[in-house]
Amino acid sequence: MGMYLDTPLFGVSISIIAFFIGIYINKKTNKGILNPLIVSSIIIIGFLLYFDIDYEIYNKGGSMISFFIAPATVVLAVPLYKNIRLLKGKWFNVLTGITLGSLAGLFSIYILSKLFKIEATVMISLFPKSTTAAISMEIAEHIGGIPALALAFTVLTGNIGYFMAEYIFKWFNIEDKMSKGLALGTTAHVLGTAKAMELGETEGALSSLAITVAGIVSVFLIPWFMKLLSL
Repeated sequence: MGMYLDTPLFGVSISIIAFFIGIYINKKTNKGILNPLIVSSIIIIGFLLYFDIDYEIYNKGGSMISFFIAPATVVLAVPLYKNIRLLKGKWFNVLTGITLGSLAGLFSIYILSKLFKIEATVMISLFPKSTTAAISMEIAEHIGGIPALALAFTVLTGNIGYFMAEYIFKWFNIEDKMSKGLALGTTAHVLGTAKAMELGETEGALSSLAITVAGIVSVFLIPWFMKLLSL
């Protein structure tokens, strides 16, 4: 067992097993809050704590899975390619909407951080929360935030978006498929896109577009925003 723990196979194995358990629980309960990512994370954390296993040991294999986050994000371009006709004559509106949505997110983080007296480092780590995990960690590192904290905020944001999306659309009577897809991709990245794909192929395609554009926009927008506020 000890020799097994010292190999990357341990982290890979427990991650895959925990995720499949998460999928099973999600299908059985049909509860959005019990999505596979949340469930598998709880299982892995509980397992490591119960058996007193250091995170560094797990991460020998866990980091190998993290490596595939970026390629997996690129694959989301497939449904967009299949539905590219939907964007004909609407590129400007789409790009403007994604940019304004990203900017609104930054302003809300700044205002709420000031209101609740959150320290600057934590606030800065929150800024890239609506991008993918790979992008949020890179941005956080370059702007003086904490990459690990940015990752945690990114995962939390995605889960909230996944769980709350349908309720928000219902409360505000949002029925347009493009609007749903763009909103989910811009605010809740990959998990938002997973929810968008559950809603329909059009929503999924626009959400995958929003992830890519929001990520690119955030790389330039966040440093500009911080400079504007003298952070």
